[in-house]
Amino acid sequence: MNETVPSAASSPAAPSARPRARRKASDLSLVKAWWRGLGGDGFLVLPPPGRSRYTQSDGHEDAAELAGRQGLTGPVSFAYWHWQSHGRAFDRSGALTGELLLHWGGEHAVVRAGLGGGPDGFRVVDAGPGGAFRLDRITRRDGAGLPDPADRDGVRQFLDALAEPLDRGGPFLRYRPLSPAEAAWLHARLAGPLELTAATRCAVALERRDGLTPDETDRLLHAWREAYPGRPEKWTGWRELLHALLRHEHREVWEVVAALGPEAARILPRVPSERGLAVAREHSRAGERTAVPAWLALHRSLREPDAVRAVVALAADLAAHDAPESALRGLYTALIGAVTSDWRRETGAGYAAGRSHAALAAVRFATDERLPRPLRVLAAEAARDQVEHVREEALRTEGAPLPAAPDAAPGPARGPGPADGEGAAAAVRRYEAVRDELSAGSGPDLTAPETALRDTWYRYRTLTDADVRRLRERVADPGTGLQGLGFCLELLHAHGLAGAAEVDALLPRRLKDLTKKYRTTYTEWRHPLVTLTCLALDLGHPAADRLVAWWDGPRPVWKDELRPLTLLGAPDETKADELWRLATARGADVGVLMTWVLARARLDGTPPLLVADRLLGDGTGTGVNEHHLRQVLLGLAFPEQPLWHYTVNLRGRDWWQRARAVAEHPGLSPEARAVGLATARDHYLLRHPDRLRPAPAGPELASAREWIDRHPLST
Repeated sequence: MNETVPSAASSPAAPSARPRARRKASDLSLVKAWWRGLGGDGFLVLPPPGRSRYTQSDGHEDAAELAGRQGLTGPVSFAYWHWQSHGRAFDRSGALTGELLLHWGGEHAVVRAGLGGGPDGFRVVDAGPGGAFRLDRITRRDGAGLPDPADRDGVRQFLDALAEPLDRGGPFLRYRPLSPAEAAWLHARLAGPLELTAATRCAVALERRDGLTPDETDRLLHAWREAYPGRPEKWTGWRELLHALLRHEHREVWEVVAALGPEAARILPRVPSERGLAVAREHSRAGERTAVPAWLALHRSLREPDAVRAVVALAADLAAHDAPESALRGLYTALIGAVTSDWRRETGAGYAAGRSHAALAAVRFATDERLPRPLRVLAAEAARDQVEHVREEALRTEGAPLPAAPDAAPGPARGPGPADGEGAAAAVRRYEAVRDELSAGSGPDLTAPETALRDTWYRYRTLTDADVRRLRERVADPGTGLQGLGFCLELLHAHGLAGAAEVDALLPRRLKDLTKKYRTTYTEWRHPLVTLTCLALDLGHPAADRLVAWWDGPRPVWKDELRPLTLLGAPDETKADELWRLATARGADVGVLMTWVLARARLDGTPPLLVADRLLGDGTGTGVNEHHLRQVLLGLAFPEQPLWHYTVNLRGRDWWQRARAVAEHPGLSPEARAVGLATARDHYLLRHPDRLRPAPAGPELASAREWIDRHPLST
């Protein structure tokens, strides 16, 4: 967002710097004044955010409430920013310190027209239907494209441009070369005494192009140590500086590697060495997943270039040293990443083609006898959501050359793996022949990010005997973390399969762990101590009184908002009354309304969906948050497995299935069925199928479109 002017860098009082001194109103005040003038013609602007609007999900909730208050019943387009964007864009004085992301919903063209060009001195940039609008200041550059060093906004925008990769979809991030003038400008910022905060982004921009000199590298190292004693990883520029230290063979580089710990392993493959290999191996054996891809990359650089043979050797090393399961999972992920990156580098294929190749690799690896069984089990688990996509690709490309097997290598050393010319359809048939046998020993990665683990939830609406065994083993395992424990215990409890054995397995041995804070921000399960308390109360277990006493205690305070959820255990009218009072009070709701509906359903012997539907028919006169109620309705579409998170995940297959179930339910009111239909119409499977992971195969997409055609808005 800049304009080119004659050289400003040579002037001590650059024109771009003077307007800042003359401004009296803060940047935030100017933006708010402009914002208040927007809206109308089917376009809503939400008020500037408070801390309660922390995410995009919160923004969509606020928009729904605002539309309801204004009596808008049709499609609405809206724009807003949330608290995270606010904190990144403005400092405490209201000065703009970065781009302000303006999120939106509805029709992109309506929002674009409604926002216009921005307030005076600023510009709104449209990132297209798939992104947020960006508001930033208009700045100036000299004839060489360089900002005045005194113009902080111009400098920030210049460095932002240098930080943009040439292709974010490439297997490796690459950055455009610097012009001689740009390189000189950056080096000038590092000359003389270093102020690390100001120097960081200039140093990063240079080293991403192997540009830091030995002298600059040494001075940055000393400045880093002075600024971050005992916590070197807190500096944002450490990765690039470590690369420079390795590249220049600095005398203190291995001390730095040791101080940084496992995270440093990510950088080691960029400058391969035997010592780096030993460091990555040690961290991988300890179960540090971040180090495993580096270990594989270094082993391939220094020992065995073939990805499959290298992985077989590393898997044997892990087995010999009884490494944690996380290390083997990391090795499988590293294998898929390695063969996909190799193929993309050799073929020049894009990101989407790489995803297809990775899916085919998972299917093939599930039956590759060269791999040890634990890796084939992980491949079979990963292939479960990919196989239909691979099958469709095989049909689409029938008669065309297929990608080589993911382990392709010339000569007999390849071993008994699938031949290069093996068709994808044949690979699918081989996989399906062994899938059930391999899947019996598999399960989700309980240490994966919550969003990834959440996406597996719908698979467990029905449980096999093998699933139940694995879930019980994980609950009883002292090494299962709070996230995994919440996932497994919730599944067992929801299906009526948790019992006294689970309570006895967790108490008292794990009570210290269970009383730790664990926010279930993006999950479908509750804090495990909530679920355990409800289970103990339902069973009349002797531990129930002890658990209730802990929840009723004054400390720790984080538990207070979760305590009402325990009232679902052995519910009675007194508990139901307390839940209703809380559910109808304005404020944050982390599952209280869902808990009341389930408690009322148990007390009345009524299906939970019908209880929620009765509230929907009463309108908002009850004091219930209408937006939350609609989400509870969807979350209870399959009451044997409630979804506790109040924000509809429009990327989740489970929410698509639940929306359809509500829309088709013959016992629900027209208003309730309309909620299901509207949610289904907004789902990414219909609106943005290319953004789903895994991508939908043709039959799934055709079925979804056929269903929506049979359910017009008037139903």
